[in-house]
Amino acid sequence: MPSNTRVSDLAAATPTTRDRYIDLLRVASLGTVVLGHWLMAAVTVDTDGRAEVGNLLAVEPGLQLLTWVLQIMPVFFFVGGFSHALSYRSLARKADGPAYAAFLRARLQRLLRPTMVFIAVWGAGALAVQLLGGGGPLTDVAARLVAQPLWFIGIYLAMVAFTPPLLRLHERYGWGAFAALVAAAAGVDVLRFAAGVPFVEFLNFAFVWLAVHQLGFLRADGRLGTPAVPAALAVAGLASAAALVVFGPYPLSMVGMPGEKISNMSPPTAALLCHGMWLVGAVELLRGPGTRLVNRPRVWRGVIAANGVAMTAFLWHLTAMLGVYGVLLALDVPLPAPASAAWWAQAPLRIAAAAVVTAVLVALFRTVEQPTATKPTATKPTATKPTATKPTATEPATDRPARAARRVSGPVAALGVTLALFGVLGLSMVGFGGLLEGHTALLVAVRVTAPAAVVMAAVGWLLVEAAAPRHRRRMRAR
Repeated sequence: MPSNTRVSDLAAATPTTRDRYIDLLRVASLGTVVLGHWLMAAVTVDTDGRAEVGNLLAVEPGLQLLTWVLQIMPVFFFVGGFSHALSYRSLARKADGPAYAAFLRARLQRLLRPTMVFIAVWGAGALAVQLLGGGGPLTDVAARLVAQPLWFIGIYLAMVAFTPPLLRLHERYGWGAFAALVAAAAGVDVLRFAAGVPFVEFLNFAFVWLAVHQLGFLRADGRLGTPAVPAALAVAGLASAAALVVFGPYPLSMVGMPGEKISNMSPPTAALLCHGMWLVGAVELLRGPGTRLVNRPRVWRGVIAANGVAMTAFLWHLTAMLGVYGVLLALDVPLPAPASAAWWAQAPLRIAAAAVVTAVLVALFRTVEQPTATKPTATKPTATKPTATKPTATEPATDRPARAARRVSGPVAALGVTLALFGVLGLSMVGFGGLLEGHTALLVAVRVTAPAAVVMAAVGWLLVEAAAPRHRRRMRAR
């Protein structure tokens, strides 16, 4: 976490035009996800001494209704759409050439760097445990579970990659672009459930989440500003989600449940999209009081501090939780039956311990989340206009390679984010266990292994980093 002086400086330097409520939503949504994971985890030990991690919502199905409020990941993706629209437009105005590669690197630097460190640490640890033949009752389970939240990173990578073309569609069609994505998601479910078309359901990883992301574009242009619009969005989303669950094949829970044949989350369904619409409408209706809250100096300083380490905390929070359970098992502390009175009495202590361990892990790894500072290249003032982007016969030969590099930077960045996306998604499904045995998982219709997923993620990250120059080239005076 940034030092108090640093946080105070950032808070004092915040421009009055900044939408602080968006920052509050970003922190609150990730914090809710972390707290939900800590609470839902129900670890038990079988007669052979092996640990299993279940889900509290499976033990107490009546609690699944809470996911209609606490499954708040759509809000994070909505916030992402708002931020991506502003960021890309700003870069497009300033860029000397195509802005795509610069946009990818700027948005993904604080995402991929802590993710790749997480993958490297867990990959090395899991490999060392396997080579040494060690481990405890939770080792195999932990190696699989800690990678599961990486699906969120993969989806977010896709959102960043698709921002420029979808933003152009938004600027041309507005609500029509959002409606088209909603219709596509509904069409996928019709093909899936009514026609039994295989593998088509995986398209909704794009259509559902990109539709929520598109709502962020609409907010960036002020199209959710009047209370009537978010109210209509909330009512329509909630009513549609309820109807789909009551009359359709969709489960009640808006998070994945162990052993269920149909999940609203993986792959996403039209019911989850309606849930996202209702949540976005709800948080927009709360914009007024939320803005007043975050304008308080102490609250705003807390939001700034949390935003600076949010991704690191998200990546390591399951490691912390499983570490707490591992210590309890090592000390032979009895684990109460999930959802029992003793289990609920122990829950606050487990969550507090997990928060402490997460804070320690954040302190160790938070520096990799900070953006790399780069010194701007000095330029000589000149009264002439900048040279045209199209090379001319008088253009110096030294400038032509730079322009050629900018032309290929976009495709290189696109290839990089694609590889990183599939690598991270693949790793979220196969986990870190069985690295030497070649364990596989099905990613869409392709079998992937953990080593292959790690290589794809690493190569993709390096391509994104290399595609956009860190310094703008010096402009030649005419």
